[in-house]
Amino acid sequence: MTLADAQRRHASLAAEIRGHDYAYYVLAQPQIADRDYDRLYRELSDLEREHPTLITPDSPTQRVGGQPVSEFKPFTHAVPMMSLDNTYSQAELREFVNRTQRLLPDQSLRWVVEPKVDGLAINLRYENGFFTAGATRGDGTTGDDITANLKTIRSLPLRLASLEKVTIAASPPQLLEVRGEVYMTRAGFEKLNRDRQENGDEVFANPRNAAAGSLKQLDPRIVATRPLDIVLYGLGGIRYAEGAREAFQPASQAELLAWLKKLGFKTPERTWFCHTPEELVAAIAELDQWRGSFGYETDGAVVKLDAFALRQQAGATAKAPRWAIAYKYAAEQARTRLRQITVQVGRTGALTPVAELDPVLLAGSTISRATLHNEDELRRKDIRLGDLVIIEKAGEVIPAVVGVEWEARTGCERCFEFPKQCPECQSPVSRTSVAGEETGGVVWRCSNLDCPAQIRGRLEHWCSRGAMDIEGGGEVLVAQLVKQGLVKDVSGLYRLNVFDVANLERMGGKSAQNFIDAVAASKGRDLWRLLFGLGILHVGAGVAKALAKRFASLDDLVDASRTGLDNVPEVGPIIASSVARWFAEPRNLELIQCLRQAGLNFQSSLYKPEAAQGGLAGKTFVLTGTLPTLKREEASARIEALGGKVSGSVSKKTDYVVAGEEAGSKLAKAQALGLAILDENQFLELLKSARG
Repeated sequence: MTLADAQRRHASLAAEIRGHDYAYYVLAQPQIADRDYDRLYRELSDLEREHPTLITPDSPTQRVGGQPVSEFKPFTHAVPMMSLDNTYSQAELREFVNRTQRLLPDQSLRWVVEPKVDGLAINLRYENGFFTAGATRGDGTTGDDITANLKTIRSLPLRLASLEKVTIAASPPQLLEVRGEVYMTRAGFEKLNRDRQENGDEVFANPRNAAAGSLKQLDPRIVATRPLDIVLYGLGGIRYAEGAREAFQPASQAELLAWLKKLGFKTPERTWFCHTPEELVAAIAELDQWRGSFGYETDGAVVKLDAFALRQQAGATAKAPRWAIAYKYAAEQARTRLRQITVQVGRTGALTPVAELDPVLLAGSTISRATLHNEDELRRKDIRLGDLVIIEKAGEVIPAVVGVEWEARTGCERCFEFPKQCPECQSPVSRTSVAGEETGGVVWRCSNLDCPAQIRGRLEHWCSRGAMDIEGGGEVLVAQLVKQGLVKDVSGLYRLNVFDVANLERMGGKSAQNFIDAVAASKGRDLWRLLFGLGILHVGAGVAKALAKRFASLDDLVDASRTGLDNVPEVGPIIASSVARWFAEPRNLELIQCLRQAGLNFQSSLYKPEAAQGGLAGKTFVLTGTLPTLKREEASARIEALGGKVSGSVSKKTDYVVAGEEAGSKLAKAQALGLAILDENQFLELLKSARG
């Protein structure tokens, strides 16, 4: 291929991939299967490897091309980024409308209502149609330059759609700054926290903290592993070259949102246009009903004047515009007494403080324990033993202590001293790295790998349903096995006999035999379950399956980890490095040898190097409720065998929801979104059709 041919093919591939990115990440309407997309992407990467001069800043391959930085550089916004005044009161909202009307007498005001996305405000700069920089709000005038991190967000266009010959302004702006919000999807947040919990890492308090923490990472390769997205809704600065044709200037919020959409940006899912306070209140109430179906967290509604000319007349205070306000929905909270703080030790040695509370009803369940995250958070909020505390379900998932009722203090409250020794084994604790990765100096960890708490955590994870699925291997039995010194690592489970187990408290002969039989049955589990069960940092069930599809055996994976794990779907450089470190540890290799001697299966039934996609390729399923005959694991296996994916949460990208008895909230959300809902018979018919 000549250089000219390579240039033409490169331009064609880049444009095609950008189009598919827009369809998938912005419109949520994928046009091709993942396998076909990967083929296009590999071809583009190969072309750039052969002809490095073809690489451009807006190439799809350059989204995760940045190297770690030592610090973020300052970035000055073309127009200051102001914050919004906010209210929780309908009366104050009405007064805001009346006050604005007094500023603009004799004007007919039209208002726009948008969801207030609970994320991190950002500013994007485009020059001559190309994304050149992005930054946080900072102090409103100057923020942190996080361009490399923002490039990893696939829904953020690296070039404006006008350069792709979309019918809009013929000349792109010489300079364009647009404002919006980076957020973490609900489904992505839940999965990220599950994976972090399984890996013994500290979980994030809520999606907003997770998004903010992700964008503050100095290594864009870490950011690329986080499920971040972006929505754009504001204009910073706009400037055209002198004499530019059709230099479009939006005159209202409605025009701006339509224009941003044409330029290739993701904009708010729903907007309401209102003329009276009553209409505003009704729109905000309707948004409150809708927001549960969004794929992201919202904490309120943003009310803005639609016409830009009227905004200019209304003006601003020193920190906020007079033409906009944020109406915040009150989070469901509860107040209760903090009686004690216990410290849990995870399987990677992480020490997590947990609040022991007087039981209280919150969001439909009784809460008696809540996370305090880490020592720094404990100090920052000045939480003391005996305090009357405020709790809420952070991100609707994890109960967390969010504040203290200061006026309720009596002087008898006591500060909690974080332990300097592991509460389980009394080994020293330190804020060091885990598995070679820096933790940022926040999490205290026990340095003793033989700590009973870590051993228990590793054993419970190994026995869990998603890993080796050993019935009976729960918290109570595992605690006794470790306490009696019968098991020191997962291979020790395979050296147990019925008499060992039967002699434990509350274990009779039949129960002991059932457990031993379950342990023996686990020897035949597939390779991906074993990989997941080993608890390798960053290797959740999805990554374990991806590795099992690429490598026929555990030995092949071990060999590949020594030279590099390339071209494995869902395995980036961070995960590859973690896997390589794990298999480089003599202690872990000794464990593998013990498992081999115990007769565990090291072969992968998922290994299909040249397998066809299957009839369900590109389709996403959610399973909910109890099916009449199929177990959930069996249904998942059938879907994946035909190339489909199984997700734990319902979103607009879900293709099918398979619902059984007691389906609950997932079914309700699917109905609200108008998704295809199947019972077991319809599901089996679909499988039959996909196989044919």
